[in-house]
Amino acid sequence: MSEDIEQRPHAQCHTCHLVVGVPEGPIHGLACPRCHTRLHRRKPNSLARTWALLISAIICYVPANLYPVMEVTTLGRPQADTIVSGVIYLALHGTWPLAVIVFIASVVVPVLKIVSLGWLAFSVQTRSQWRPRDRARLYRVVEAVGRWSMVDVYVVTILVALVHLGSLASVEARVGAFYFGAVVVLTMLAAASFDPRLIWDAMIEDAEASEGERDGG
Repeated sequence: MSEDIEQRPHAQCHTCHLVVGVPEGPIHGLACPRCHTRLHRRKPNSLARTWALLISAIICYVPANLYPVMEVTTLGRPQADTIVSGVIYLALHGTWPLAVIVFIASVVVPVLKIVSLGWLAFSVQTRSQWRPRDRARLYRVVEAVGRWSMVDVYVVTILVALVHLGSLASVEARVGAFYFGAVVVLTMLAAASFDPRLIWDAMIEDAEASEGERDGG
């Protein structure tokens, strides 16, 4: 009995992540016994949704770097900074550790995440079989570190909430912060939409086809 259960096909619920035993063949109409979400062997329209979210993130990334993310007013003199100019300002004033953290979290991580997810989606779409284990590891890394891009948004939010000294000193969020937050959210949704099991599907299908040809021959 236990061997039958172990050999039975399984599907993971995309909502609560419960692993559920399913019958062979199509599983249309089956629902998760815990959260009652419809079950699918793979995330529906995974590649299409990933590409749509990535393209939206790329579009938002341009104004996120062109427009200022915050405006600091000191003694009545306002100064608006973009992400890059903020990093330069921090570096010029000797706060190198903070400048490096902001640069990595707000510039390097979003770019690498967009490039990595785009390459993973492209490799799946072209049915690439190149190092599937390493591509799966890359996806796990991207999924884990992507949320740290929010550090810049957190800094702006904290400063806006804390600094209220009238004309002496004040901090206000600008439109760049909105676009940058949109980039972070869109890339996180793109990572959640991508199904890493698709990385292995082309290799498994080709192996089954080769085995079928040998059996037929």
